[in-house]
Amino acid sequence: MIDHHETRRPEPGQAAVPGAVLCDLDNVIRFYDTGPLAALEREAGLPVGATMEVAYAPAIDLPLLLGRITPDAWVEAITEGLAGQVGGDTRLARSLGLALASAPFRADAEAVALLRRARTHVPLVLVTNATLQLDDDLALLGLTELADAVVSSAVEGVAKPDPAIYRIAAERAGVPEGRCLFVDDRQENIDAATALGMTGALYREPADLRRALGPYAYGTGVRRPNAVS
Repeated sequence: MIDHHETRRPEPGQAAVPGAVLCDLDNVIRFYDTGPLAALEREAGLPVGATMEVAYAPAIDLPLLLGRITPDAWVEAITEGLAGQVGGDTRLARSLGLALASAPFRADAEAVALLRRARTHVPLVLVTNATLQLDDDLALLGLTELADAVVSSAVEGVAKPDPAIYRIAAERAGVPEGRCLFVDDRQENIDAATALGMTGALYREPADLRRALGPYAYGTGVRRPNAVS
């Protein structure tokens, strides 16, 4: 972990500091443990990842992310989609869907620390394709107060990479789109943000976030009035 009081210069080639940080949640801050699901898939004679392939197909996943169906309805759609792969055994198919829907998750401490530090300098907005359970999930993670605002696809009725969700996020940050840094683990989402003039940072590890945040990652630079530490 980085010392909150450490001061470093930006790395060579780093972009200018942003006016706001717009950050994805899943696979940047939140990570799921899909080990139990993988074990069930092996027991069922399915390749690991088969359940997610069905669950995250746009026809099944997008209604959930747009707030049009409940997680329970999502599990039923997964059950229907998987049943043919398990010989019509709907009980087994449903157990696989439930294992995915209830997969435990955790927050990455280093990414959270970097974002908290950045928020002392500029607005931080979470921009995530999420379900209507997002508020509860953030509370479980202890991250209810992490950001200045949360832009959720299920609440807004629009999902990344639709340009509208990025515009909403920039508006919530109160910063022009061209001064926003957008962090995400998917290239298509980055491309949509940069098409609006934002700076994009593809996330693979905390070092990517640290590099993108520049001096804000180390607590240097002008602090916001009444900044939340």
